[in-house]
Amino acid sequence: MEPRAPQIVAFGGGGFSMEAGNPLLDDYVLSLSRSERPKVCFVPTASGDADHYIVRFYRAFSPAICEPSHVSLFRRDRGGGIDCDIASHLLEQDLIYVGGGSVISLLGVWRAHGLDETLAECWRRGIVLCGLSAGSLCWFEEAISAFHGRPSRQEGLGLLPYSNCVHLNDEARRAAFREEIAAGNICPGYGAEDGAALHFVGTRLAEVVASRPGVRAYRVDERGEAPLAARYLGTPQVALAEVA
Repeated sequence: MEPRAPQIVAFGGGGFSMEAGNPLLDDYVLSLSRSERPKVCFVPTASGDADHYIVRFYRAFSPAICEPSHVSLFRRDRGGGIDCDIASHLLEQDLIYVGGGSVISLLGVWRAHGLDETLAECWRRGIVLCGLSAGSLCWFEEAISAFHGRPSRQEGLGLLPYSNCVHLNDEARRAAFREEIAAGNICPGYGAEDGAALHFVGTRLAEVVASRPGVRAYRVDERGEAPLAARYLGTPQVALAEVA
């Protein structure tokens, strides 16, 4: 089998934890695996490894469709019968799904446990990385987060050399994102509304997909926003196109 290209799918918001009964984004990331029954690991660090979040993951990613597991850095328990160290387990996956919550807590705990380096290696090996909210912001060079109040700049892992803003439906986040880029405080990047996801192959944006008709993503630089056409996953594929 040929080596897999690095891939990241950054949700603006959506997936099993935000869109009950709408599996389109989750099905999309599963489809990127080359396995008929992919190994999928949920990383709920940003929520403090909340039990209810983990339960919802297993309901959405059942053994009928994949080999699900999770890792906990707060309790150091591992799901799915895993009996090995966390780094080794992550490097064996087809898809790593990072949940939402506090990106500040997420990155602090990952760096303390060395998972920042492990996840970078997963990406280089072609293991698909995805997530929503904090699980989207974390992959980028810089991000705007409003989890702890006023939207503010956060430094991410830098796998993608852009900035990112999620939940772009929130006008306060959106305005802060535009203003910080225009002022040169953060690098140009991408923002996505809830239901939209940015699919990167390597560091190139390959496609924008959506779980709902009409939702959008944007390329944002010092000149302002440029909307990007999103392929609604409930319809046949159309080419990605940037709208002037």
